[in-house]
Amino acid sequence: MESMPTTTARTAKSFYLRAFFVACLGITGSLTAAVAATSASPEKMQVPSLDLRAGQAIPLLGHWFPAAGNASSRAPAIVLLHGCGGPYGRGGDLSERMQDYSKLLNAQGWHVLVLDSLTPRGERELCTQRIGSRAITMTERRRDTLGALQWLAARPDVDGKRLALLGWSNGGSTVLASTNLNHAEVKAAALRPRAAVAFYPGCEADLKRGYAPTAPLLMLTGAADDWTAAAPCEALAQQAQVKSSGASSEKNDAVAIKPQFIAYPGAFHGFDSKAPVRVRADVPNGIKPGAGVHVGGQPEAFAQSRTAMLSFLREQLRAEQP
Repeated sequence: MESMPTTTARTAKSFYLRAFFVACLGITGSLTAAVAATSASPEKMQVPSLDLRAGQAIPLLGHWFPAAGNASSRAPAIVLLHGCGGPYGRGGDLSERMQDYSKLLNAQGWHVLVLDSLTPRGERELCTQRIGSRAITMTERRRDTLGALQWLAARPDVDGKRLALLGWSNGGSTVLASTNLNHAEVKAAALRPRAAVAFYPGCEADLKRGYAPTAPLLMLTGAADDWTAAAPCEALAQQAQVKSSGASSEKNDAVAIKPQFIAYPGAFHGFDSKAPVRVRADVPNGIKPGAGVHVGGQPEAFAQSRTAMLSFLREQLRAEQP
């Protein structure tokens, strides 16, 4: 990996079930003062997944942070997709990461929907579960994401043509799985996001399948990540099946823009946090299964990735000129 960030394409189940139903009744956890100063406390929303149980759409829990501004105007909206640990902190409120990013994105004039794919299905976390044995896979998470996009587009305060996905780790992998035309459900979807951002995703599955993006994609990774390695993401960006220049546009065409890839030197998994680096021995996956993985923040990567993310989203979500 290069010494500077590189861009390729030069470019207890029952407890959580109870928590879910309590949340759906509208009992909210407190937000930090910083978030509250930027937007109202999030509304608890029921968001239907495209995943079915007994023939009915699974009702997901969504935390809705509306952008401040003219209520009569439509604004872009971003779906936040949590990692394998879920969207909550130890106290049961939304995690610092989810609150912080919601505040940041609201400040840009964008609505935010934090989507919970775990507690509606009776799961607390996936991190300590081996890949291949998880009850919630990319299939469920992709269907959740596609359902969330439909829910957003139907809202009168949302510009359905300016939707974006933003995910971390397992949620970053969900971003890839939800924007890859080589998945039949994505190819058949009538609605697509305008932009997608994935922080340290696992890229192996979609690299192997072949990645044909439905939207411009930015991947932000840590060069030292030993949980979800950066190299497969770099290869995915290089090998992405984008539409050739001058080709006619069809509904099922991939976009013509190669995914962007950035790797931050010395950065581990979860670099966009203030937490110190530690080893998680309870994670059975990673580059060396059974050896544990490093997780923690790096100030330089944190700051630089935030700048890159905002710049990318501003460019992709800007209003089209008449």
